[in-house]
Amino acid sequence: MTPFKLTDELLDEIRQLISDQKNAQLQSMMKEFHYADIAEIADELEVEGATYLIKLLDSEKTSDILAEMHEDIREAVLKNLTAKEIAGELSELDTDDAADIINELPKELVQEVISEIEDRDHAKDIVDLLRYEDDSAGGLMAKELVKVNENWTVTTCIKEMRAQAENVTRVHSIYVVDDEGKLKGRLSLKDLLTTSSKTHIKDVYIPKVDSVNVNEKGEEVAKIMSKYDLEAIPVVDEIGRLVGRITIDDIVDVIREEADKDYQMAAGISQDVEVSDSIWILTRARIPWLILGLFGGLGAAAIMGTFEDMISKHAVLFFFTPLIAAMAGNVGVQSSAIVVQGLANDDLKGSVRNHLLKEMLLALLNGFILAILLLLFTWIWKGDFATALAISLSLIVVIVVAGFIGTFIPLFLHKRNIDPAIATGPFITTSNDIFGILIYFWIAKMILGI
Repeated sequence: MTPFKLTDELLDEIRQLISDQKNAQLQSMMKEFHYADIAEIADELEVEGATYLIKLLDSEKTSDILAEMHEDIREAVLKNLTAKEIAGELSELDTDDAADIINELPKELVQEVISEIEDRDHAKDIVDLLRYEDDSAGGLMAKELVKVNENWTVTTCIKEMRAQAENVTRVHSIYVVDDEGKLKGRLSLKDLLTTSSKTHIKDVYIPKVDSVNVNEKGEEVAKIMSKYDLEAIPVVDEIGRLVGRITIDDIVDVIREEADKDYQMAAGISQDVEVSDSIWILTRARIPWLILGLFGGLGAAAIMGTFEDMISKHAVLFFFTPLIAAMAGNVGVQSSAIVVQGLANDDLKGSVRNHLLKEMLLALLNGFILAILLLLFTWIWKGDFATALAISLSLIVVIVVAGFIGTFIPLFLHKRNIDPAIATGPFITTSNDIFGILIYFWIAKMILGI
């Protein structure tokens, strides 16, 4: 299969077909594309063109297209559809995707759209999902699944599974419940096919099955599914009843969103934003950390001011100030990034003390190697061994302290249930700049005796 590539020529051709209202030709062209590719096309079209495509194509395909479209474009397109048209699209979607779209609608339109959904069970399931938090297992799950009663015979089980499977896009697992709907285990398709038709399910099902509670955070669900290589995981309520399942495609979205959030936080952006957001929203997201950086720089300048006499006598110290600050920031960010990654992947085991000791030993080794190179360079350049020694020793101490801060801060934040990703950006850089400058001039003053 050749990967789809959206080109300007293709977009221009589609725009022309829409403008000329050549519906048959347009429909024929769209048949060749996957719904995700059409969603990509719709994202690049004007809202009117995207709406035209949605109204032209069959709901069975456009529902998936809507689910894949960018939120902003989808929201604009939905404004051009009637409540009945939106309901028609939602009827073709799995309940989790339908609930996500419902959540984007204006409150006054939600009830009208739900009332237009002809399948009342489908509508009821969508409404049920709306009561859960977006980032919880309940908010991620879909109601579509295949479940069988432990008291059924194999014959009854197969009959019921055929009926249920009509509403399930992909059958990952067959779940077993008791008469109260509580999850008991899972059923192997092989066991089902090789067992006597009169055998009861309770005699052949596998009692061990991983599950999550509806209130479990999405990040925790992702960790469980990743650890056990699960394509789907059942979701149970507070009393153990099976209420839905989460599939791997939903978890991939969670992982991607979390990675985007952490990346933005590491870059000093305090809230989830996108390129298409307004200047005001982007400014609000960036300015807090920029202000922190400003005050950090003022603090470093104030510290340098207290060593003005020493700088005037040993001007070479001033030239190495950016190097010391940069090395402190770099080492701190490296250390914090490794720790945050370990925490996110749940790979960080052992005591905090051991992690701090390991990172400080690593920083000491790196600092020693870099200090030797710096000592030789400065001594050869300026011919002053004392000054070269002062700068080099300062570098070692600064790197060790930066490694300690970069390791300790994210671990400390994690213990306090604060997202440690906050420690990988300007916070660490600014704090290490200040400590680095202070340590640098303090050690230089001791060695040079000024």
